[in-house]
Amino acid sequence: MKISATVITLNEEHNLEAALKSLHWADEIILVDSESTDRTIEIARRFTDKIFVRPWPGYSAQKTFAAEQASYDWIFNLDADERVSDELAAELEKLKQGAEPDAAGFEMPRRTFYLGRWISHSGWYPDYKLRLYNRNAGRWRGDFVHESVEVEGRVERLAGDILHYTVRNASDHHLRLDRYTTLAAREAHTQGKRVSIASMFISPVTTFIRSYILRRGFLDGIPGLAIARFAAHYVFLKNLKLWEMNRKAVSREQ
Repeated sequence: MKISATVITLNEEHNLEAALKSLHWADEIILVDSESTDRTIEIARRFTDKIFVRPWPGYSAQKTFAAEQASYDWIFNLDADERVSDELAAELEKLKQGAEPDAAGFEMPRRTFYLGRWISHSGWYPDYKLRLYNRNAGRWRGDFVHESVEVEGRVERLAGDILHYTVRNASDHHLRLDRYTTLAAREAHTQGKRVSIASMFISPVTTFIRSYILRRGFLDGIPGLAIARFAAHYVFLKNLKLWEMNRKAVSREQ
Protein backbone atom coordinates (compact mmCIF):
# COMPACT_ATOMS: atom_id res chain seq x y z
CA MET A 1 0.00 0.00 0.00
CA LYS A 2 1.41 3.38 -1.04
CA ILE A 3 0.14 6.66 0.42
CA SER A 4 0.45 10.17 -1.04
CA ALA A 5 0.22 13.00 1.48
CA THR A 6 -1.38 16.25 0.31
CA VAL A 7 -1.09 19.71 1.87
CA ILE A 8 -2.55 23.01 0.67
CA THR A 9 -0.95 26.28 1.78
CA LEU A 10 -1.13 30.04 1.80
CA ASN A 11 1.54 31.92 3.77
CA GLU A 12 2.21 29.07 6.20
CA GLU A 13 5.92 29.60 6.90
CA HIS A 14 5.35 29.46 10.69
CA ASN A 15 3.57 26.06 10.51
CA LEU A 16 4.81 24.24 7.47
CA GLU A 17 8.14 22.73 8.54
CA ALA A 18 6.65 20.87 11.51
CA ALA A 19 3.70 19.68 9.43
CA LEU A 20 5.88 18.29 6.65
CA LYS A 21 8.31 16.67 9.09
CA SER A 22 5.38 14.73 10.56
CA LEU A 23 4.73 13.23 7.10
CA HIS A 24 8.06 11.38 7.02
CA TRP A 25 6.21 8.07 6.66
CA ALA A 26 4.42 9.08 3.41
CA ASP A 27 5.60 7.75 0.04
CA GLU A 28 5.36 11.24 -1.44
CA ILE A 29 4.19 14.72 -0.48
CA ILE A 30 2.08 16.87 -2.83
CA LEU A 31 1.94 20.55 -1.89
CA VAL A 32 -0.42 22.98 -3.59
CA ASP A 33 0.16 26.63 -2.77
CA SER A 34 -2.15 29.57 -3.39
CA GLU A 35 0.50 32.12 -4.36
CA SER A 36 2.13 32.64 -0.97
CA THR A 37 4.22 35.77 -0.42
CA ASP A 38 6.27 34.43 2.50
CA ARG A 39 8.83 31.57 2.75
CA THR A 40 6.26 28.78 2.30
CA ILE A 41 7.64 27.53 -1.03
CA GLU A 42 11.25 27.74 0.16
CA ILE A 43 10.43 25.56 3.16
CA ALA A 44 8.37 23.12 1.09
CA ARG A 45 11.31 22.47 -1.27
CA ARG A 46 13.22 20.87 1.62
CA PHE A 47 10.64 18.08 1.75
CA THR A 48 9.24 17.60 -1.76
CA ASP A 49 9.71 18.53 -5.38
CA LYS A 50 6.02 18.07 -6.12
CA ILE A 51 4.97 21.67 -5.56
CA PHE A 52 2.19 23.34 -7.51
CA VAL A 53 1.29 27.03 -7.38
CA ARG A 54 -2.14 28.15 -8.56
CA PRO A 55 -4.76 30.79 -7.71
CA TRP A 56 -7.20 29.95 -4.92
CA PRO A 57 -10.29 28.16 -6.34
CA GLY A 58 -11.93 27.18 -3.04
CA TYR A 59 -11.14 24.54 -0.41
CA SER A 60 -12.61 21.45 -2.04
CA ALA A 61 -11.33 22.36 -5.50
CA GLN A 62 -7.79 22.92 -4.20
CA LYS A 63 -7.74 19.64 -2.28
CA THR A 64 -9.22 17.79 -5.23
CA PHE A 65 -6.48 19.21 -7.48
CA ALA A 66 -3.84 18.11 -4.95
CA ALA A 67 -5.18 14.54 -4.93
CA GLU A 68 -5.22 14.48 -8.74
CA GLN A 69 -1.46 15.17 -8.82
CA ALA A 70 -0.65 12.18 -6.61
CA SER A 71 1.12 9.08 -7.88
CA TYR A 72 -0.95 6.76 -5.68
CA ASP A 73 -4.67 6.30 -5.09
CA TRP A 74 -4.49 6.39 -1.30
CA ILE A 75 -4.46 10.02 -0.15
CA PHE A 76 -3.70 11.38 3.30
CA ASN A 77 -4.71 15.02 3.65
CA LEU A 78 -3.09 17.21 6.30
CA ASP A 79 -3.68 20.90 6.94
CA ALA A 80 -0.61 23.10 7.40
CA ASP A 81 -1.46 23.83 11.05
CA GLU A 82 -1.68 20.12 11.88
CA ARG A 83 0.81 17.36 12.70
CA VAL A 84 0.68 13.58 12.54
CA SER A 85 1.30 12.25 16.04
CA ASP A 86 3.91 9.53 16.57
CA GLU A 87 1.13 7.08 17.45
CA LEU A 88 -0.78 7.81 14.25
CA ALA A 89 2.40 7.64 12.16
CA ALA A 90 3.10 4.17 13.58
CA GLU A 91 -0.43 3.04 12.70
CA LEU A 92 -0.07 4.34 9.17
CA GLU A 93 3.29 2.60 8.74
CA LYS A 94 1.70 -0.67 9.88
CA LEU A 95 -1.23 -0.13 7.53
CA LYS A 96 1.15 0.37 4.60
CA GLN A 97 2.84 -2.95 5.30
CA GLY A 98 -0.41 -4.89 4.96
CA ALA A 99 -2.61 -5.79 2.03
CA GLU A 100 -4.75 -3.27 0.17
CA PRO A 101 -7.56 -2.27 2.60
CA ASP A 102 -11.17 -3.17 1.88
CA ALA A 103 -12.28 0.13 3.39
CA ALA A 104 -12.78 3.26 1.28
CA GLY A 105 -11.37 5.53 3.96
CA PHE A 106 -10.06 5.92 7.50
CA GLU A 107 -10.96 8.51 10.09
CA MET A 108 -8.93 9.47 13.14
CA PRO A 109 -9.35 11.73 16.19
CA ARG A 110 -8.02 15.27 16.11
CA ARG A 111 -6.73 16.88 19.30
CA THR A 112 -6.48 20.68 19.36
CA PHE A 113 -3.97 22.86 21.22
CA TYR A 114 -5.63 26.13 22.21
CA LEU A 115 -4.55 28.99 24.49
CA GLY A 116 -1.73 27.01 26.04
CA ARG A 117 -3.34 23.61 26.58
CA TRP A 118 -4.71 20.53 24.85
CA ILE A 119 -8.49 20.62 24.74
CA SER A 120 -10.22 17.41 25.86
CA HIS A 121 -13.84 18.57 26.04
CA SER A 122 -15.96 21.46 24.66
CA GLY A 123 -16.96 19.31 21.69
CA TRP A 124 -13.41 19.63 20.36
CA TYR A 125 -12.27 16.07 21.11
CA PRO A 126 -12.20 13.44 19.71
CA ASP A 127 -13.42 15.44 16.64
CA TYR A 128 -12.97 12.53 14.19
CA LYS A 129 -11.75 13.52 10.72
CA LEU A 130 -11.70 11.37 7.59
CA ARG A 131 -8.24 12.10 6.23
CA LEU A 132 -7.02 8.87 4.62
CA TYR A 133 -9.10 7.83 1.63
CA ASN A 134 -9.01 6.11 -1.73
CA ARG A 135 -9.39 8.90 -4.29
CA ASN A 136 -11.38 6.57 -6.56
CA ALA A 137 -14.08 6.43 -3.90
CA GLY A 138 -13.81 9.91 -2.39
CA ARG A 139 -14.90 13.43 -3.22
CA TRP A 140 -14.21 16.74 -1.49
CA ARG A 141 -17.15 19.02 -0.69
CA GLY A 142 -17.35 22.54 0.75
CA ASP A 143 -15.81 25.40 -1.23
CA PHE A 144 -16.59 28.13 1.29
CA VAL A 145 -15.75 26.67 4.70
CA HIS A 146 -15.72 23.37 6.66
CA GLU A 147 -14.64 21.26 3.69
CA SER A 148 -14.65 17.48 4.10
CA VAL A 149 -14.14 14.39 1.99
CA GLU A 150 -17.00 11.97 1.44
CA VAL A 151 -16.38 8.38 0.38
CA GLU A 152 -18.52 5.64 -1.09
CA GLY A 153 -17.80 2.57 1.00
CA ARG A 154 -16.86 1.52 4.51
CA VAL A 155 -14.95 3.88 6.78
CA GLU A 156 -12.66 2.42 9.43
CA ARG A 157 -11.20 4.21 12.44
CA LEU A 158 -7.60 4.69 13.58
CA ALA A 159 -6.68 5.47 17.19
CA GLY A 160 -3.73 7.89 16.83
CA ASP A 161 -4.36 11.63 16.92
CA ILE A 162 -3.91 14.35 14.38
CA LEU A 163 -2.49 17.24 16.40
CA HIS A 164 -4.08 20.57 15.55
CA TYR A 165 -2.28 23.81 16.45
CA THR A 166 -5.09 26.23 15.91
CA VAL A 167 -5.18 30.01 16.53
CA ARG A 168 -2.08 31.49 18.18
CA ASN A 169 -3.95 33.70 20.66
CA ALA A 170 -7.32 35.28 21.42
CA SER A 171 -6.73 38.13 18.96
CA ASP A 172 -5.96 35.67 16.18
CA HIS A 173 -9.13 33.76 17.04
CA HIS A 174 -11.17 36.95 16.86
CA LEU A 175 -9.74 37.89 13.47
CA ARG A 176 -10.37 34.44 12.01
CA LEU A 177 -13.92 34.53 13.33
CA ASP A 178 -14.71 37.48 11.08
CA ARG A 179 -13.34 35.71 8.01
CA TYR A 180 -14.97 32.35 8.62
CA THR A 181 -18.38 33.79 9.49
CA THR A 182 -18.34 35.67 6.19
CA LEU A 183 -17.59 32.44 4.31
CA ALA A 184 -20.22 30.49 6.26
CA ALA A 185 -22.85 33.18 5.66
CA ARG A 186 -22.01 33.27 1.96
CA GLU A 187 -22.39 29.50 1.71
CA ALA A 188 -25.75 29.63 3.51
CA HIS A 189 -26.88 32.48 1.28
CA THR A 190 -26.05 30.56 -1.91
CA GLN A 191 -28.12 27.67 -0.54
CA GLY A 192 -31.11 29.98 -0.12
CA LYS A 193 -31.18 29.84 3.67
CA ARG A 194 -32.92 32.49 5.77
CA VAL A 195 -32.51 33.61 9.37
CA SER A 196 -35.11 34.86 11.84
CA ILE A 197 -34.76 37.35 14.68
CA ALA A 198 -35.66 34.57 17.11
CA SER A 199 -32.84 32.32 15.87
CA MET A 200 -30.37 35.22 16.00
CA PHE A 201 -31.16 35.54 19.71
CA ILE A 202 -31.64 31.89 20.69
CA SER A 203 -28.92 30.12 18.66
CA PRO A 204 -25.92 31.84 20.34
CA VAL A 205 -27.34 31.05 23.80
CA THR A 206 -27.93 27.38 23.02
CA THR A 207 -24.50 27.16 21.39
CA PHE A 208 -22.82 28.45 24.55
CA ILE A 209 -24.78 26.06 26.79
CA ARG A 210 -24.01 23.09 24.55
CA SER A 211 -20.27 23.83 24.47
CA TYR A 212 -19.69 24.91 28.07
CA ILE A 213 -22.21 22.77 29.96
CA LEU A 214 -23.38 19.78 27.90
CA ARG A 215 -19.97 19.13 26.35
CA ARG A 216 -18.21 19.91 29.64
CA GLY A 217 -16.20 22.85 28.40
CA PHE A 218 -15.93 24.03 32.01
CA LEU A 219 -13.40 21.23 32.53
CA ASP A 220 -11.08 22.94 30.02
CA GLY A 221 -10.66 25.98 32.27
CA ILE A 222 -10.44 29.48 30.81
CA PRO A 223 -9.79 28.09 27.30
CA GLY A 224 -13.08 26.18 27.61
CA LEU A 225 -14.90 29.37 28.51
CA ALA A 226 -13.28 31.15 25.55
CA ILE A 227 -14.26 28.33 23.18
CA ALA A 228 -17.91 28.51 24.28
CA ARG A 229 -17.99 32.30 24.11
CA PHE A 230 -16.37 32.46 20.67
CA ALA A 231 -18.67 29.68 19.41
CA ALA A 232 -21.71 31.67 20.50
CA HIS A 233 -20.38 34.81 18.85
CA TYR A 234 -19.59 32.84 15.67
CA VAL A 235 -23.22 31.76 15.38
CA PHE A 236 -24.53 35.27 16.01
CA LEU A 237 -22.13 36.90 13.55
CA LYS A 238 -22.78 34.31 10.85
CA ASN A 239 -26.54 34.79 11.17
CA LEU A 240 -26.21 38.58 11.20
CA LYS A 241 -24.12 38.50 8.01
CA LEU A 242 -26.60 36.11 6.40
CA TRP A 243 -29.41 38.52 7.30
CA GLU A 244 -27.44 41.36 5.68
CA MET A 245 -26.86 39.35 2.50
CA ASN A 246 -30.52 38.35 2.25
CA ARG A 247 -31.60 41.94 2.80
CA LYS A 248 -29.30 43.24 0.07
CA ALA A 249 -30.53 40.54 -2.32
CA VAL A 250 -34.16 41.58 -1.72
CA SER A 251 -33.27 45.25 -2.28
CA ARG A 252 -31.64 44.44 -5.62
CA GLU A 253 -34.74 42.56 -6.75
CA GLN A 254 -37.06 45.47 -5.97
